[in-house]
Amino acid sequence: MSTALPGHGRFGYQPITRRPDWHWPNGARLAVYLGFNLEHFAFGEGLGACLAPAAPQPDVLNFSWREYGNRVGAWRCLELFGALGLPAAAIINTALYDHCPELVAACVARGDELVAHGHTNSERQGAFSESAERELLAACHARIARESGTAPTGWLSPWISESPATPDLLAETGYRYTLNWCHDDQPVAMRTRSGAPLWSVPYPQELNDIPMIVARLMDAKAFADMVIDNFDEMLLQSRAQPLVMGLALHPYIVGQPYRLRHLRRALERLARARDEGTVWFTTPGEISAHMARLAAERPGDFA
Repeated sequence: MSTALPGHGRFGYQPITRRPDWHWPNGARLAVYLGFNLEHFAFGEGLGACLAPAAPQPDVLNFSWREYGNRVGAWRCLELFGALGLPAAAIINTALYDHCPELVAACVARGDELVAHGHTNSERQGAFSESAERELLAACHARIARESGTAPTGWLSPWISESPATPDLLAETGYRYTLNWCHDDQPVAMRTRSGAPLWSVPYPQELNDIPMIVARLMDAKAFADMVIDNFDEMLLQSRAQPLVMGLALHPYIVGQPYRLRHLRRALERLARARDEGTVWFTTPGEISAHMARLAAERPGDFA
């Protein structure tokens, strides 16, 4: 049987070994960014990562474990990022403006990029109607612009949840890139129904503390070793082609002191490479903007 399987139609298949060549700023071949997920959850209802098996609501244990990230862990992580001079992409639920606006303000004061991440991680947008999803995307875009002074250009869905129309709606509500797709090590241009540009910037589901530490029960030392090994291998691979390495972090996980100790070691390795000029340490918004410039200069290479 030769019947083709249903596809998404957002981009075609292209092997990593058969791509146009180009460079990141200053001739770098590897772009590295921190995806720092700052989230707020409803008390007594909705979704949320669990330290222990979910209990009947109100699930105080799992709610308070996650809340540690906003009260303590995030601040420790920001201290570490600051000590090493590392920029970050703060991937934020807009519910943070109601719950802990000081935390968002601290990221803005550092000059971090703000990436829209829905209103709360207690819900999945893929279950919304198209009109409700459009309203969510537009409301998050407007609130971040109003509260923090700059409209977001990027989006990460809570729980990486999409409807069939999500990329179209993102392009139509002012976003320029999405972090939802983990299919590549280079940014990929996505097709949208309006023809408006939307870049898929690589966001990791392996180099990510939730699937590794929570789901696979990896300890903090092994996770830090994994970050360093991934970086060293991608640095080697990037000799042949420009690549993106994202590192996804959640402060209620890596902000725990014993894990932060090991994260410090991994980030020190990345900071040394930055200082040596080996990599471009950046944000996904800057990656997206660089790709948009390249596409304008070389439209045939990035269609």
